[in-house]
Amino acid sequence: MTTKSAGKKPGLFSRIDQHVLRLLLVMAVWMVFMGLTRASRFYTLINFQTMASQFPEFGLMSLGVMLCMITGGIDLSPVGVANLVAILMALFLKQLVPTEGGLPVYAIPLVFVLGALIGACLGILNGLLVSKIRIPPILATLGMSELLTGVAIVITGGAAVSGLPVEYAMTVNNKIGGMLPVQLMIFGVMAFIVWFLLNRTTFGTKIYLLGTNPKAARFSGLKNDRLIISTYTISGITAALGGLVMLANYNSARANYGSVYVLQCILVVVLGGVSPTGGKGRISGVVLAIVLLRMLETGINRFPQISSYYISLIWGGVLLLVMVLDYFSAAGRPGKRRRQNL
Repeated sequence: MTTKSAGKKPGLFSRIDQHVLRLLLVMAVWMVFMGLTRASRFYTLINFQTMASQFPEFGLMSLGVMLCMITGGIDLSPVGVANLVAILMALFLKQLVPTEGGLPVYAIPLVFVLGALIGACLGILNGLLVSKIRIPPILATLGMSELLTGVAIVITGGAAVSGLPVEYAMTVNNKIGGMLPVQLMIFGVMAFIVWFLLNRTTFGTKIYLLGTNPKAARFSGLKNDRLIISTYTISGITAALGGLVMLANYNSARANYGSVYVLQCILVVVLGGVSPTGGKGRISGVVLAIVLLRMLETGINRFPQISSYYISLIWGGVLLLVMVLDYFSAAGRPGKRRRQNL
């Protein structure tokens, strides 16, 4: 594959590919199905506002996983990063509460800045393990996830950190204009930043090339190690922001919150059209997959006869099915298979 074709950056909605079309079709079918079966319980303003305030938790983490997967790696540590950041910031918030009066005005912005910095440091550590020590990404980030979870348990003794200032949850859970959840705004800002990096900067071109062919990227003069560290740093920041949103939604922090989000992040990224082998992916597909996943889960919960325990089973089955379909779809295009194996 030539450098020009490898570094080509897809636009946000400039050309709808098969993954986006598939997601739109499934979304349309599901919405029609819910309209015929549970319209009065599904099509309500409060239901859509609830969905919009819930999916940013794993949606933010998915953005970082997407970037890492485009480079040919993966990040399995976002939940560990999110929970540790949430615990540290919860303890920090409790220290900021004066004996009288509410939370200082600067407290919430400071919490987000410090949380993002901690996430960035943890992401840098992931990047160093992958790029410098050459630990496979799946092992490095899995080990990091277990390490951070252990640290969180040691800090909290396995208990939840609660008793937080109500101002934090009220601010992050607030709705702009009484309609738009703040959590959705945070996700939207980060999604735009990631889109901009991928499609309007040389950083995006470089990580697409890195994921397509690391050797070609190195011979082209790219600093592969620096790119990997930068990518995992961004993933750490998005995971930290997801943890801060979780902190507001639960009004507490614990080492095992959001344990299912790792599977969901991988599911939405692959479902959104990001290649597990790297070099391919659109943020438009990932955002649609995030929304679809939340719509499916919310819709399933509207059927009391279906146990919530089946949801993880469904997600795992969907993930395997999508990967099998992608494999046979690529196998039907010999030229594409040859390029992926370069």
